Amino acid sequence: MRRVAIVHDWLTTYAGAERVLEQMLLMFPQADLFSVCDFLPDEEQKFLQGKVPRTTFVQQLPGAHKRYRHYLPLMPLAIEQLDMSGYDLILSSSHAVAKGVLTGPDQLHISYIHTPIRYAWDLQHQYLRESGLEKGLKGWVAKWLLHKIRIWDARTANGVDQFVANSAFIARRIWKIYRRQAVVIYPPVDVEAFAFLPDKEDFYLTASRLVPYKRVGLIVEAFTRMPNKKLKVIGDGPEREKIVQMASGFPNIEILGYQSAQVLAQLMGATRAFVFAAEEDFGITPVEAQACGTPVIAFGKGGALETVIPLAAEEAESFPAATGCFFYEQSVPSIMAAVEHFESIRESIDPAACRANALRFAPERFRKDFMNLVEQAWASFHDGS
Repeated sequence: MRRVAIVHDWLTTYAGAERVLEQMLLMFPQADLFSVCDFLPDEEQKFLQGKVPRTTFVQQLPGAHKRYRHYLPLMPLAIEQLDMSGYDLILSSSHAVAKGVLTGPDQLHISYIHTPIRYAWDLQHQYLRESGLEKGLKGWVAKWLLHKIRIWDARTANGVDQFVANSAFIARRIWKIYRRQAVVIYPPVDVEAFAFLPDKEDFYLTASRLVPYKRVGLIVEAFTRMPNKKLKVIGDGPEREKIVQMASGFPNIEILGYQSAQVLAQLMGATRAFVFAAEEDFGITPVEAQACGTPVIAFGKGGALETVIPLAAEEAESFPAATGCFFYEQSVPSIMAAVEHFESIRESIDPAACRANALRFAPERFRKDFMNLVEQAWASFHDGS
């Protein structure tokens, strides 16, 4: 019987990466679970199915419960202290350091990459700018630490036998950084949690964490210039106060703050279209919207290009499977133009096509594809081919 270890970066919330971890645990219930740290709230631990993760020294560091990310420079050292020597198969779920566990020549290591460490590679300058670390002594220290992390991250790619990417976009990033090919297996989306609602109401919706890279402020500003179109915004985060002030005095914009999953699903089903302005590695919320039969107006870069099927006005009769449209600049005028374009084609988008497209990302499909990959990699690894 194969001895299996599953390694995850850190456990602090149940989000996209944790949905992948959940499916791995369903496929390999006998596996042992490892993580840099575990600060999951009690109410979010159900997906671990009773497993208690083995953690690193980061778990005990001062203030780690709330500021675990501040210990990122120590995490490469921490992940290397996890003892994998007793396992035949190591599965890592990595967007930071999990892929860096130490393995031997007789151990098969398959790493599912949500993204290489985005703030250390191509998004470093954006990260430093948004963190106020472009200049000064702290800035130079941050740049030096990220430089060291890049060296470590590139080196540890050699310890992975099979890379799996959560999108073709991330597969290209893996090739760019590690010069390794990756198989694309899209992450699981709980499409059954979103009821199909073909009848739509007269408002637009966006929902995400209110952080700079999500570009929710751009969407809000665009709708301040379209007073005849209603927008509802779901989410909380450090940019909430700024976004509330931006929407102040515009009755067509409603800032709802954090809402339950039930309310989110209800509004996703009722909205005319879901507006998405972030450049995401994959992007779960556009798929969830389509599961409701809701079209998506998305920034045409990153994972959205693989989850939304666009429709141009001239294609309305010849391309019935379309599920939305794109804009190609993260700017207010571009968003406004995309909304106007959507208005001209929305009658040609079938809610059933949106639902059918979303079903491509169901958890059952993920488990089937991932298990097939594991078995093929295992056979290849052990027959020496």
